[in-house]
Amino acid sequence: MPDASTPTATPVHAPADHPGVSAPRVGVLLANLGTPDHYSYWPMRRYLGEFLSDRRVIDYPAWKWQPLLQTIILTKRPFSSGRNYKSIWNEELNESPLMTITKAQTAAIAEKMRELYGDGVMVDFAMRYGNPSTESKVRAMVGAGCRKILFFPLYPHYAGATSATANDAFFKALMKETWQPTARVVDPYFENPKYIEALARSVERGYAALEEQPDILVVSYHGMPKRYLMQGDPYHCQCSKTTRLLRERLGWDESRITTTFQSVFGPEEWLKPYTVDHVADLARQGKKKIAVIAPAFSADCIETLEEINEEIRESFEHAGGEQFTYIPCLNDDPAHIEALSSVISDNLRGWLD
Repeated sequence: MPDASTPTATPVHAPADHPGVSAPRVGVLLANLGTPDHYSYWPMRRYLGEFLSDRRVIDYPAWKWQPLLQTIILTKRPFSSGRNYKSIWNEELNESPLMTITKAQTAAIAEKMRELYGDGVMVDFAMRYGNPSTESKVRAMVGAGCRKILFFPLYPHYAGATSATANDAFFKALMKETWQPTARVVDPYFENPKYIEALARSVERGYAALEEQPDILVVSYHGMPKRYLMQGDPYHCQCSKTTRLLRERLGWDESRITTTFQSVFGPEEWLKPYTVDHVADLARQGKKKIAVIAPAFSADCIETLEEINEEIRESFEHAGGEQFTYIPCLNDDPAHIEALSSVISDNLRGWLD
């Protein structure tokens, strides 16, 4: 049924008692990983429970994983994760930085779409875990008359634990719609020239603000079990290509940039080198000044603001490092919004030309 606030009209030649039908629109639904509603225990437990129960994220058999998750991990981890979130929380708006930034990105992209397409496009965002849910936003878009929806997971690189699970939630939401909209999903944009350009400009700005240039740029990506790579997940290869394209755009040789992976979880081997260990190794090798950038994240979040700028920084400094520079994610930087809007426009071809 159309939303109560959405203008409707009775179809031509329909009987007088036919329900109103919304004027057709196109929806653009941005999607990010998610955020707890608060850093206190129960909101953290709900969020972590949803996240860590996703079989795309943790693929161990449920009979083996769930007892451990429910009895041990979700008893202890909400406290430690809550402390980490508290250290970066946007107290003024009572939300995580990821939520604040995603709202700003959505507003900026919506303005770009209005400039290009007028009122024919509705732009909104959803979270894979937590609120607002993908299902609620699909429902809202259908109710607002969106007969076509472009779903855009805000991950430059494809991974089963990010892009695929976001798509899963989107398609499950479509299953509940009586009149399903036509749907498209945006491909990963890890090699998009405008995305690479936005990354390069952020590095150039970061370096220009420093009195002494870093010895090396550490390009840190979120990690995943090495087993996933061997099973065919393209994430590692796409990350490597982003680093190469960034290096080529900056005009650097290979000695000035390195690729690492962070956020290791569990006992098995993950993609290497691990960022937290590698920055310490760099310090011990005499590279006392480093910069770190995280291209796999479209917005600053717990993994960048807390893990990189606190834990990984501490590892580097403890090993003798002297100058640690974190280059923020692209967030709502105009060059990033231009890149994302360009990707959206490319994917709307044939729907809105």
